[in-house]
Amino acid sequence: MPDHNDAALFQQMRDELFVAAVGDVLDTMGYQRQFLPAGIMPLDKTMRIIGRAMPVLEADVINDGSKAKGPLSGKPFGLMLEALDDLQPGEIYIATGASLRYALWGGLMSTRAQHLKAAGAILDGYVRDANEIESLGFTVFCRGTYAQDQGVRGQVIDYRCTIEIDGVRIAPGDLLFGDREGVIVIPRAVEAEAIAKALEKVRTENKVADAIKGGMSACKALETFGVM
Repeated sequence: MPDHNDAALFQQMRDELFVAAVGDVLDTMGYQRQFLPAGIMPLDKTMRIIGRAMPVLEADVINDGSKAKGPLSGKPFGLMLEALDDLQPGEIYIATGASLRYALWGGLMSTRAQHLKAAGAILDGYVRDANEIESLGFTVFCRGTYAQDQGVRGQVIDYRCTIEIDGVRIAPGDLLFGDREGVIVIPRAVEAEAIAKALEKVRTENKVADAIKGGMSACKALETFGVM
């Protein structure tokens, strides 16, 4: 569950931080594989996303009419609707596990998530109904758009579970931060330190920018501020 201090934290991040700065700080802290793959980008380049991870695990299925024995056999979308309905305010639906043969998210899902006050969705795959999603103003990051439906091709098999995307681990409640330059996963155990250091870095960089605009050389700026 998002905690009661999240609203203030998220607002401060929106006001003062950008993803690259947080990534730089996590590198210095020893967390050097926290960026999701570069192909996962905002549906609209102006979108930014901040919230708590609600991880969702997908799997491909073959709909050939046979009667399988698993508990989700014959259940359209698997646990997708249950996962969607379980979203809490400030959470981000983040899904992986599927092939790139179908869309993992669409307009009606965006409408439901928006009603639940979710912070957005991040898909390690495609979305559909892009115009509808953009008109809603709902924040979605994905690998692109593709209209082919999930219904007969994929299922959600678990949610609120730890997942991995390209070797980056995402646990329930981890802090996710994304802009047009990518999405970073900030582990909950180190988020306070990472955000504090990122704020310090950005504020120092603002001073460097002012000094350079005033004529200071790049070498002198690095010597003076330790940042360049």
